[in-house]
Amino acid sequence: MSVTSGLNIDRFPMVLLCGLMAAAAAGCGGGAATEDGTGEEPAEPFVKVVNVEIRRVESTDFTSYVRLTGAVEALEDVVISSQESGVIRQIIADKGTRVRAGQPIARIDDEILAAQVDEARASSSLARERFVRQRQLWEDEGIGSEIAFLQTKYDAQSADARLAFLEARLARHVIKSPIAGVLDDRYVDAGEIVAPGTPVARVLTTDRLKVVGGVPERFGPYVRQGGRAVLNFDVLPGPALEGEIAYVGAAVDPRNRTFPVEILLDNPEGRLKPQMVANVRVATERLTDVIVVPQDVVIRTEDGYQVFVVAGQGDELRAEARPVDLGPSFENEVVVSAGLSNGERLIVTGHQLVDAGDRVREVSEGGAR
Repeated sequence: MSVTSGLNIDRFPMVLLCGLMAAAAAGCGGGAATEDGTGEEPAEPFVKVVNVEIRRVESTDFTSYVRLTGAVEALEDVVISSQESGVIRQIIADKGTRVRAGQPIARIDDEILAAQVDEARASSSLARERFVRQRQLWEDEGIGSEIAFLQTKYDAQSADARLAFLEARLARHVIKSPIAGVLDDRYVDAGEIVAPGTPVARVLTTDRLKVVGGVPERFGPYVRQGGRAVLNFDVLPGPALEGEIAYVGAAVDPRNRTFPVEILLDNPEGRLKPQMVANVRVATERLTDVIVVPQDVVIRTEDGYQVFVVAGQGDELRAEARPVDLGPSFENEVVVSAGLSNGERLIVTGHQLVDAGDRVREVSEGGAR
């Protein structure tokens, strides 16, 4: 009988495999146990670190403005009308002409009135001569009566007054410009009949203009005569212009709740024209030595507003929430009236990603530092 006849040859490979696995398990279990008895190394705790950009807080000056839309107007804009009746005989100055104050623009036919003036002048001379002779007779020689003397006196005065009246009417037959400027339009032609009050021409100044706009009523306490305003014109390239506030309305318009302002502008080159639209910034508050921060770093909370500053040094920088009080603002800047001090490190980028107490890392354009 063979020695191997009692063994089950089919089971031998399986027994061998199980033995090898048991030996491997025994070998692995022979090492030292971990502190928690699980045999696994503990994982390091996760620490949140947020990359942020920081800017040191420094005091500066700040001016707030209110934006409004204004329209350019001539400082003086006069429609000249006829003061007498008659036919326009001559156009002396035409459209586009620069005129002086008192310069003739047109002439009305004055033939009949000129004859009346000549007649009145002769009558005045005769009445004056009669008065002089009657006074000599009455005062020097006692001839005549006092009534006759007084009658010649008053006749002479009446004739002088009639002559002055007709001469004034004759002078008004020459239509003159009351101001210096540009004759921008003419409403009559030679040969037309005009009456008192008929518009004849329009003269306006262009060397100095005004911009008229309406300021919301809530800015009433801040806008004052003599203040400054900054103006831009969409149709004109170039830098902004500055003007002086020459007039501030005393009443608020009930239709739009604004009060009017007028801003004076010099226009020596004639680039600005009446009725152009201007984008106006009127200064409201001027503050010195205040803390100004970008508006987008301010976060609204249930209790008000806050910003984040950096506390700590080296690798232990942490975000600190700082409640703040806000003052006036303009564009993307706002005044912090309380809550920040000079020298503090304000988080200006990444503030939306941090919570109070989070670790932060200051970064610059080139990367972490």
